[in-house]
Amino acid sequence: MIVRPMTRLLHATAFMTSAAKTSQCPPDQGHEVAFAGRSNAGKSSALNALTQQRQLARSSKTPGRTQLINFFTVSTEETRLVDLPGYGYAAVSASLKANWQRELQDYLMQRRSLAGLILLMDIRHPCRDSDMMLLEWARTRALPIHILLTKADKLNRGPALAALNQVQRQLKTDNFEASIQLFSATQGTGLEACENLLQSWLDITFPSSAMVDAPSCESQDSDNNEHGPTYGSNNE
Repeated sequence: MIVRPMTRLLHATAFMTSAAKTSQCPPDQGHEVAFAGRSNAGKSSALNALTQQRQLARSSKTPGRTQLINFFTVSTEETRLVDLPGYGYAAVSASLKANWQRELQDYLMQRRSLAGLILLMDIRHPCRDSDMMLLEWARTRALPIHILLTKADKLNRGPALAALNQVQRQLKTDNFEASIQLFSATQGTGLEACENLLQSWLDITFPSSAMVDAPSCESQDSDNNEHGPTYGSNNE
């Protein structure tokens, strides 16, 4: 059984620091979970919805301009959420793209405190080349990865589930192991399931009096699990 974290804990998430390159990151200790995705995948909206803070993660008015790795404390400085720079925006110069890719790869491959990666994909445009590159890096390191199919509210239930199943099939075909769920920051779809996963990866524990039972994140049939994670892997 996975225990749902105290809501007020995520609500107390606070900005810690920013790093322009991996050498400027905070001490590599404790546990952190990173959020990654294309520049228009809804990463900032997801972080703000999970923490119930409108301005915790701020999106640039010009997609692709944010170049910093932003760190946020969840309970202590050794328990962190990390907002990685958005990638894949076509209007950015080739040299800048190459630099971002290099820093992103260094962070994902070398950061010892990284407990897992949340990969956000717009449900209408999933599995782009840059997304698959991140999946490959995660597989190389055997890093746990969870996919949020964001903006699920943009599709009706049938098309949304069809998109979920399509991504699951592609993950299985390419032998990627990742959990996956529908997510909508505006409607709250999938918030609780993602909170449960964050607690597990960050290794957060609470006094028993502060805990409440919640559904587990175990694999279920997608037709009966619209809001929670399912698994697309070579073991499916």
